[in-house]
Amino acid sequence: MKNKSLTLIKSLCLLSIMVAPIALIQVDAGYAETTAPTKTAEKKVEKKAMIDHKIKNIDGEEVDLASYRGKALMIVNTASYCGYTKQYADLKKLQDQYAKQGFTVLAFPCNDFGGQEPGSPKEIKTFCEGRFEVNFPLFDKVHAKGPNKSPLYKTLTEETPEGIKGEIRWNFTKFLVNKAGQVVKRFESGVNPNDPTVHKAIKGLITE
Repeated sequence: MKNKSLTLIKSLCLLSIMVAPIALIQVDAGYAETTAPTKTAEKKVEKKAMIDHKIKNIDGEEVDLASYRGKALMIVNTASYCGYTKQYADLKKLQDQYAKQGFTVLAFPCNDFGGQEPGSPKEIKTFCEGRFEVNFPLFDKVHAKGPNKSPLYKTLTEETPEGIKGEIRWNFTKFLVNKAGQVVKRFESGVNPNDPTVHKAIKGLITE
């Protein structure tokens, strides 16, 4: 009887030794399953701000738009032979009124809408300064839409908040940019630069 009891104890010990690794494997497997990430974290892609771009001015010189940090800006795609071309005069009035308070207009001639800016940079500069006495920065011609869209206009139309982003519809679309280089407001072509809502928005930016 004593021998049978010893045999039974030995059998149980042997069984426990065989089962223990299996239990450990199950525990380890369960631990790995609960701690393994379910999916790879998405990498964040930083979008460019308006002032992160470099672009040529009307004289062909490269301008780092970061040089305008600290100023309130109005960016406008312009044309010399458009029904809205007379807005050049109104843009000059804004420049005259607010320049000393840290504001400037930046004009970007564009031939994408109705082919209404066909001239060379030299012709555009002569036209703007001769007819409207433009005293704000003029830049080289850009594409504001299409496959060759300027990186600047890609930022303005694709990488801005809802209500501002969207394709340019016509010449003299106006974007307001705050002192940090963020696009904060958009006015369509038909909104005159001297509209009270425009003045109110500019005053809000220069007093920030």
